Amino acid sequence: MLDDRLRRPARIQTVRLGETKVSYVPDGAVQGNPRLWLPGSTAGTWAAHPEYLDDDGYLVASIGGLLVERDGRALLIDAGFGPQTVPAEPGAPNGVLYGGALLDNLAALGHRPEYIEAVAFTHLHSDHIGWAAHQAFPQAEYLVAGPEWARREPSIETDALAPRVRTVEDGQEVFPGVQARFAAGHTPGHAEYVISAGEHRLIAFGDAVHSPIQIENPDWSCVYDHDPVEAASHRRKLVAELAEPGTIGYGNHFADVLFGHVRDGRWTAIVG
Repeated sequence: MLDDRLRRPARIQTVRLGETKVSYVPDGAVQGNPRLWLPGSTAGTWAAHPEYLDDDGYLVASIGGLLVERDGRALLIDAGFGPQTVPAEPGAPNGVLYGGALLDNLAALGHRPEYIEAVAFTHLHSDHIGWAAHQAFPQAEYLVAGPEWARREPSIETDALAPRVRTVEDGQEVFPGVQARFAAGHTPGHAEYVISAGEHRLIAFGDAVHSPIQIENPDWSCVYDHDPVEAASHRRKLVAELAEPGTIGYGNHFADVLFGHVRDGRWTAIVG
């Protein structure tokens, strides 16, 4: 049932766009305290929508990467959290945060890390760069939106990426049929990636939306959004775009409903 899927992290899922194969590669998950993650919500919101919450009362958010394959080549969009776990702390926005499964799930899809020629990041938060910062992809270059790299916060993780970073521009094709699109709000240089095949396209929108309930409430920004007003403005446009014919969305942090589109103002999953 759909309600069950909203309460569990996403599994491996695959969609096809013409000659392009797109697969979600799970790494882990994070629990989100619903009132703290989405400050625009109320206690009444969650009383009316218990289907979004796990047995501990948290939102379930998947963590992983999107494998894009075409003509024997492979791009990975985001690289999970890596082999680490952060426990819950009372009063914090997050419950348990963990990664560690991405390479095993990549193997389950029949591929070794050497298969990845590039990793394109939506942004530089640790739950998106984890395995790359651990140097898991020996052949890959790292693609980062120019504004995101220019305004990064120095850290051990970003320093580990630096030797192989190539910055990309708004609208630039980064892989056959894959175009970077700047969508600031969550971070100063947050990017989406649009995968096109004929009249069909898939928008990997990163952290522009954290939970399917924001599709119905696009003015609700996440506590982690750098600019909540800018994030909400972009989200409203994105929701309208996801309702257009031939358009699929990919929500990196959605529960087990990662791929879908907007119908009647709601998120409708397309992979069971």
